[in-house]
Amino acid sequence: MSRFKDFGDGGEVVHEPLSFKLYGEDFNCRPALQGKVLLDMASNADAENGSPGEVINDFFAQALLPESLERFNALINDPEKIVTVETLGEIVGWLVEQYSNRPTQEPSRS
Repeated sequence: MSRFKDFGDGGEVVHEPLSFKLYGEDFNCRPALQGKVLLDMASNADAENGSPGEVINDFFAQALLPESLERFNALINDPEKIVTVETLGEIVGWLVEQYSNRPTQEPSRS
């Protein structure tokens, strides 16, 4: 007997808009990311060859839509509007949670 499993279309994907607000500005994200982006982020976080800043920058570059990424980068480099490392960590954590644990449908009632 052969071992085989068909994974269909690669999994359920949520297409709902995803955004967050910082300093009164709305930043729009891609509704879904390739699973590899999250796996790369997790594996590179412990890698000695990449800095944590690079890992976070790469993640935001993948998650944010281009126009939002441009405004977000301007904001986090603005010396008048400080965004703490804790806040950046909260944003990343929330986005990772949205991308990895978001239910695709209402749970069925037993």
